[in-house]
Amino acid sequence: MKTVSCIICPNSCTIEIDEATLVASGNKCPRGLEYAKQEITNPQRSITSTVKTSFKHFPVLPCRTSKAVSKSKMMKVMNEINKVTVNDNLKVGDIIIKNIAGTDADLIATMNIPVKEK
Repeated sequence: MKTVSCIICPNSCTIEIDEATLVASGNKCPRGLEYAKQEITNPQRSITSTVKTSFKHFPVLPCRTSKAVSKSKMMKVMNEINKVTVNDNLKVGDIIIKNIAGTDADLIATMNIPVKEK
């Protein structure tokens, strides 16, 4: 048995799940059961990071994945993030890398790049 703390809703259930049969107990809602099963079979996380820019006044841009990605692909995602340099004035939500590392998630900007005043 493995214990999983559900993060899906405010109940924060402590769920015990059998890793072989995926039979669970302790969840107060069906979403908790699905979360626990996913956490055992294919855990996923959202990734937040920064990417380099070519702007001296704004050298790094905060970013995140548009959805959670498999923990097994996190290093591939980070390797792609480390290779990119943003050269455009991006705004919140603009896509930096589409389908990053084949995850079906996009890497998106989480801050506007400010225009440098002259």
